[in-house]
Amino acid sequence: MTPRILVLHGVNLGMFGKRDPRHYGTQTLGDINARLAALAEELHVAVTVFQSDSEAEFVRRIHQAHEDGSSAVVVNAGAWTHYSYAIADALAILRIPIVEVHMSNVHAREPFRHHSVLSGVARGSVCGFGVDSYLLGLRAAVGQLEQE
Repeated sequence: MTPRILVLHGVNLGMFGKRDPRHYGTQTLGDINARLAALAEELHVAVTVFQSDSEAEFVRRIHQAHEDGSSAVVVNAGAWTHYSYAIADALAILRIPIVEVHMSNVHAREPFRHHSVLSGVARGSVCGFGVDSYLLGLRAAVGQLEQE
């Protein structure tokens, strides 16, 4: 059976390509998703992507992953990373690898970005490499599945 990786894009991430190119580059969310799909094919996994600016929808999609056969999650929750215990709790329900990703180096930015409430439920985090953070995160998720 082909592993199924869920990639979650959080609040404001639909604005990639328009939002602060110094931190997020110029590639759109569609460009990022296309690169993830190409890498997924190379890695022989299936990728499903989901983006929402609604925290409730985001949590519901995480709950759905508990039932839909998702093998792992790659998550960039955007600003929710720093304060959404609801998202952290939803992710904690899952018994599959979770990899946290961020396009910018959150540790080199504003102090509020230095803390993630999601890190405690993630196997690991990748940040600061632009689109490559997502690609490295997908590779890490697949690597975790191969180790299990």
